[in-house]
Amino acid sequence: MCPKVSQEHLQKRRAKIIKAAVQVFIKHGYERATMKHVMEEAEVSRGGLYQYFSNKEDLYETILKEALVKEVSENKELLEGSVDSYWELLLTSMHGKAMEPSDEMDKFVPSNLEFFITGRNDERRIKYGRDRYYNVFEIYDSVIKAGQNSGEFSKKYNSEIIARSIVAFNDGIALHSILPKEDIKIKEQSIMFIEYLKMALGVDNP
Repeated sequence: MCPKVSQEHLQKRRAKIIKAAVQVFIKHGYERATMKHVMEEAEVSRGGLYQYFSNKEDLYETILKEALVKEVSENKELLEGSVDSYWELLLTSMHGKAMEPSDEMDKFVPSNLEFFITGRNDERRIKYGRDRYYNVFEIYDSVIKAGQNSGEFSKKYNSEIIARSIVAFNDGIALHSILPKEDIKIKEQSIMFIEYLKMALGVDNP
């Protein structure tokens, strides 16, 4: 029984560190955040932190990877279940359960921007960025392809190109995440982009 309890404790402490790190990166951004900030936020010792993560980059990549794995897994589960509307599933993949765009941007986006731009010449980060791109792309492509195969979506345009356009749109919005939301007008742009998707996929107004 002891090893099991010990493993549970380790997992809980790791989860606590990751949760604290998310708040640190949101507050300070990727570049200015330090492992010391994370130690203080998570209330762990230096040894306790480095027991799980070797450096800030390792910690940040873990946060991104676990969030992406969860998103991919949830999307796969939805696709494997009974789907009444692939259009609604696509909107859910893009905007969450509300299925509607808003002016609120994910608070983690500015840190992601820093992480990838400052690592543009780093081979490890380039590889991770590529892997991440194709995982996100696959989420949209799988929904669109399934919708086309079911007859709900038009096959006029290649599913891959439409999926890439969604990724490009999201990344384009992210590039301006340092600006006030009233300058970016995320909701207005997103509504117009949804109209483009309706046209490309042959979706009538629901």
